[in-house]
Amino acid sequence: MNTPASHQIIKMNGQPVFAVVPYEEYLALVQGSGDEALIPHEVVRAHGLEGKSLVRAWREHLGLTQRQVAARLGVTQSAFAQMERAEANLRPATLKRLAKALGLSPAQIAD
Repeated sequence: MNTPASHQIIKMNGQPVFAVVPYEEYLALVQGSGDEALIPHEVVRAHGLEGKSLVRAWREHLGLTQRQVAARLGVTQSAFAQMERAEANLRPATLKRLAKALGLSPAQIAD
């Protein structure tokens, strides 16, 4: 009698290449549990490959202008431009304010 397996490993040339998991488990892996700070691939690519700061990568990913984010923070556009520079060394309190302005968690924009 065949008993359904909850997981299946598919091999090619003796090496594992795919894993089949129950759909609910797949959703939990893709969506996360809510405890971790998820970062979209576009943001990771802009930060890691293009050298943009996480703040800038997120702002661009969210389709916001510097002026819009600056208004949310209550600062000038030029002040915000300095904050999103790759070389900027932002204080934890500033990162927290930026995260709130972008609708993110501080862990999502901390380098």
